[in-house]
Amino acid sequence: MDYSIETAPLEKLQCDCMIVGVYQDQQLSASAARLNNSTQGLIGKVLNRGDISGKNGETVLLNTIPDSVIGRILLVGLGENKALTGKAYIKALASAVNSLKKPQIKFVVCCLSEIAVEGCGQQWKSRQIVEIFSDAAYQYTHTKSDKGTESQLEKIGITAPETELVSAQIGLDQGKAIAGGISFTKLLADLPANICTPTYLAKQALGLGEKFAKLSISILEESDMETLGMGALLSVSRGSRQPAKLIAMDYQGGEKNSKPIVLIGKGLTFDAGGISLKPGLGMDEMKYDMCGGAAVLGTLQAAAQMNLPLNIIGLIPSSENLPDGDANRPGDILTSMSGKTIEVLNTDAEGRLLLCDTLTYSERYNPDVVIDLATLTGACLVALGRIPSGLLGNDDELCDDLLAASETANDSLWRLPLWEEYQELLKSNFADMANIGGKDAGTITAACFLSRFAENLRWAHLDIAGTAWRTGLTKGATGRPVALLCQYLINRAASQA
Repeated sequence: MDYSIETAPLEKLQCDCMIVGVYQDQQLSASAARLNNSTQGLIGKVLNRGDISGKNGETVLLNTIPDSVIGRILLVGLGENKALTGKAYIKALASAVNSLKKPQIKFVVCCLSEIAVEGCGQQWKSRQIVEIFSDAAYQYTHTKSDKGTESQLEKIGITAPETELVSAQIGLDQGKAIAGGISFTKLLADLPANICTPTYLAKQALGLGEKFAKLSISILEESDMETLGMGALLSVSRGSRQPAKLIAMDYQGGEKNSKPIVLIGKGLTFDAGGISLKPGLGMDEMKYDMCGGAAVLGTLQAAAQMNLPLNIIGLIPSSENLPDGDANRPGDILTSMSGKTIEVLNTDAEGRLLLCDTLTYSERYNPDVVIDLATLTGACLVALGRIPSGLLGNDDELCDDLLAASETANDSLWRLPLWEEYQELLKSNFADMANIGGKDAGTITAACFLSRFAENLRWAHLDIAGTAWRTGLTKGATGRPVALLCQYLINRAASQA
């Protein structure tokens, strides 16, 4: 989709549809008032007959516009006539674009960037319009014979006054980069596991390296990992015919010697649970167990497109977890790269085995901070549902920065405790630790396990098991937490300016 900033008077903007806001009690936004005056009071008449109350998220499409170069007008309810919260603004945007999917509308001008939003300016609003419209326009067709899409939208114009043109353009450029990263992440996650294998993920990373000059890619093969002593990571792929890959992405946008930000994403392209086999119902969704790795790929693509002045390392340990005669067994003892031993009590707790060796490997980059993200525990979905991702970590400043970024990006986090008492649940009679801590506090004990491999790092862990994809009739990847990570990186870049 093509996006542009429009500064011309509304009456001169020829388009298939123009989106304007209306408040409760028949109050019009500035653009709605101008269009009302230029269309013989059409909008006022619609409000007077009660077709729309102005409640946030309500929409009405006006298909016949007298004496105008505008084909249609979409009225969007904004609620009370006061500054909107960020979430209310995004709800209005989502309602608007979802109302325009089916009509034969190709060019839309959105006037909602004029709406006051608490603590947010033109840059943020322009970016959100791009992100929300792009997200709604995404449709998976890769493995369908019919490549047609539901939405006909091709171009979105975002109105802005001349005085705000620079801010609006920055927001648009950021939005396009982030939206592109989200769409890339969603596509990789939505692909079936017979296409999106560890080797396929590695090829996608190599493709990004060819596209961006500041991004270099290296792929560690199983022989390389064996030399490094990555016994935990390698154990997971023993039941699979697909070789494991450790994908390393090195983006050098900052000063040569500045410490990098390391992002680690779990890239398990299919998880049957291994010998501790998962139930068959819903197992098809285990293709989404690589959403963390996909999000790292999407975030690095967006960072490179925005040309952020940072050094960023992306690490994606990728594998499959399947049952086989050579697969991990409950009771096996593994030796990790750190030298710590692990008793496998459940082979379905494999993501932490991928991540623990990768955390140890990340130390060679002398990172400033390390953030790992993984669809790690069903317990996180039970605890938090599908609204926030879980956040745990050993560094308050890093966790606070991520929470702040989540608020700005509308990509929610909730911090859980990482108290010493939970570590007791990982005791093993036969190894330094067990890979599970029992039925209680599963999300926390998983993070406790990882924390033992992050003792030398400023580290945070994002459990995205409840937020990386939707199930049911709307089954599909969400692209989270790409927006959150991009906002964190934007904030870091701004703090260094």
